[in-house]
Amino acid sequence: DIPKMKQGGLNAGFFAVFAPARSMTPLDAVKQGLSIIDVIVREVERHADLFLATTSEDVLRAQRAGRIGVLLGVEGGHMIDSSLAVLRQFYRLGARYLGLTQSGNTPWVGAAEDPDAGPKGLTDFGREVVRELNRLGMMIDLSHASDQAFYDVIDTTAAPVLNTHAACRAVANHPRNLTDDMLKKLAQNGGVLGVAYYSGMLDDEHRSRFPKLAELGRKRSEIRKQLAEDRNRLSEELWKLNLAEVELIGQPPLSRLVDHIEHAATVAGIDHVGLGSDFDSIGLKLPKDLEDIGKTQNLTAALKQRGFSDADVGKVLGGNALRV
Repeated sequence: DIPKMKQGGLNAGFFAVFAPARSMTPLDAVKQGLSIIDVIVREVERHADLFLATTSEDVLRAQRAGRIGVLLGVEGGHMIDSSLAVLRQFYRLGARYLGLTQSGNTPWVGAAEDPDAGPKGLTDFGREVVRELNRLGMMIDLSHASDQAFYDVIDTTAAPVLNTHAACRAVANHPRNLTDDMLKKLAQNGGVLGVAYYSGMLDDEHRSRFPKLAELGRKRSEIRKQLAEDRNRLSEELWKLNLAEVELIGQPPLSRLVDHIEHAATVAGIDHVGLGSDFDSIGLKLPKDLEDIGKTQNLTAALKQRGFSDADVGKVLGGNALRV
């Protein structure tokens, strides 16, 4: 949404190249990844306001030119089908980070949300993947990795890592959130936690209301089947369900997101905190007053009210990620 991106002051962002980890074969996930990159590149070509960014200098150039740099991140190691050759091709197409896992394990790395199957951490091949990412200059994303995989990667990598969308376990006890010890290890590595906006990771009490959404979840599945061939109508009906979810369980306050940012900055240091919106996949399970990218300035104001300096806000809003 280019108008909202401009309204929110955004000059660059990672667009997720995503295929489901559990419902697709790895080969189909590779094909899906290539298809999504094709869509993104074609959209960039259609809009003079956008360009494909592959370096930190590209992001700075976007800022100077008043344009938006579109960066690519591959959301899940299953999408390389256990092939370093496929990984290298994604890099050549412009992808600049790989999420080692998504909601399910790959044969070579464990996922936080799939603890009972596959490896717990990195296998020997998983360490090869990490070393190849280092060699390419492609960032490692640990957003969905198991705790053991997190520590294995920190022990293996020669470069700083990202955790593009998670939060702090001391503030909300979600299995994907980082413990204080993990935050300290991330700081020692030089990496960055992009604090997620997803309300289920920000607030335990709010997440406890999610069972109330079961009936709406069933309606969502039905609508996806009924309107699979009518994408515009599907989008409209799904948005109505998003609004119905908010009506049913509400939203946590924006201050709850700031709590996580402040905790990460206190434990890891201000140089190791960023933003991990994840707008593409969470509907309206978001803090109040941050429902879309156009409202980013509400977060800026909340950070300043909490006592963050202009320099520190700049680091959180992108400077730290740009360094990595």
